[in-house]
Amino acid sequence: MSTTPLVNEGTLHWYDGLTRKHWKTLNGSFLGWIFDGYEAMAIIVVLVPMLRSLLMPEQAHEISVYAGIVVGVTLLGWAFGGVIGGVLADYVGRKRMMMWSIFLYAVFSGLTALSTGFVMLCMMRFLTGLALGSEWSTGVALVSETWPENARTKGLGFLQSGFGWGSLIASLVWFVLSSADPLGGETWRLVFAVGALPAFVVLYIRRGIDESEKWQRAVRDKLWNATREDTGKLPSETDSSGKRPFTLKQLFTERVALRYILIFIVLGIVTNVGFWAIATWLPGTTAKLAKAEGFADPTQWAAIEAILYTIGAIIAYVLAGFIIDVIGRRLFVSLSFVGGLVITFVTYRMITTAMGMEIAAPINGFFTLGCAYVWITIYPGEVFTSTVRTSALSAIFSGSRFVAWFFPIIAGSLITFFGGTANLAVTVGSVFVLGIILPWFLPETKGKGIPE
Repeated sequence: MSTTPLVNEGTLHWYDGLTRKHWKTLNGSFLGWIFDGYEAMAIIVVLVPMLRSLLMPEQAHEISVYAGIVVGVTLLGWAFGGVIGGVLADYVGRKRMMMWSIFLYAVFSGLTALSTGFVMLCMMRFLTGLALGSEWSTGVALVSETWPENARTKGLGFLQSGFGWGSLIASLVWFVLSSADPLGGETWRLVFAVGALPAFVVLYIRRGIDESEKWQRAVRDKLWNATREDTGKLPSETDSSGKRPFTLKQLFTERVALRYILIFIVLGIVTNVGFWAIATWLPGTTAKLAKAEGFADPTQWAAIEAILYTIGAIIAYVLAGFIIDVIGRRLFVSLSFVGGLVITFVTYRMITTAMGMEIAAPINGFFTLGCAYVWITIYPGEVFTSTVRTSALSAIFSGSRFVAWFFPIIAGSLITFFGGTANLAVTVGSVFVLGIILPWFLPETKGKGIPE
């Protein structure tokens, strides 16, 4: 096995050497990721009006419990879909899995708009998550394996920004729709109807993207080793039968791979728990403060908070590739969680006005949605090899959701137990401490390139 050289000879700028094909690959993956972000934010911004529309009157007084169930079921679907799709992408190819993921997501997102009750809503949310799960890992793998090393981290940061742009679009769509209120209490349905649009992206991907040559070459040459440390081994040393080992088995049985994947999964849990258990309540907290201050339309304050939050995340995504190449992977991850810990405390302990929430929103988004997620796009792909890359990415990103999905479901009870949303958010936010410490037990991959 070999590692791709970090910088092409004669390169003057990070973007030198990029061709039209490179940008097509990024654009296709970017468009798919936009709708991932759209889906994640859409469920947050319409959560309350959606449940008021679908819940029975006797259920309405426990709306926070049902809100947690909807978010948790979506995350669970994402977890299953991500792991299954990620493994399949290492066997059948990145492009094919990306196409099916986006198409099926579009179908189920559109069907969510037709939900007639809470049970149907949960079913559609689970199926949407199931379809959506593998889209991220396939896009990350394609860009990682096709872009030149001097531009790769920047391209991955741009790719991840698609999630932020999608979240911003969802926030803007809801801001416009909630202002116009064309369907009254059923206006939320239009948000998911818009979510069906990525079906058209499939046509673009089919025409504009080629399969990863790096992945094809690794499979052809039977380079089955899971991590960079094993690159000196021959295929015969990893499997005496000559057959390809199952990717998940490799990740959880090879000594080095096991250590790395477990640390990455814990970091993924920190990221997901931090985002879903903290950011989920930001719009509602903003609306509650606006209402207490006597503002005429608290809902609009919440919508603006969501917009500012996602703008902060987009800035983090765009800058991440440049920052991480300067300070290194481990320091970047550690500082990201330091920022998340501090801004969570400031948001829920020190801010007492709706305007204060709006000011803090982009800073919050920069750390808890931006920096806290973009490291997953860049870092693990530099540790694991091409034949297990999407399996590893999915195990980290989606596997952590097998833990994170439960927190939104019990959040309603935890809010009562801890005496309010603020107390719960600060308590759960302490999980960021793990994110500060654990990166230092991983290898520093700055300057080493991506392993074959």
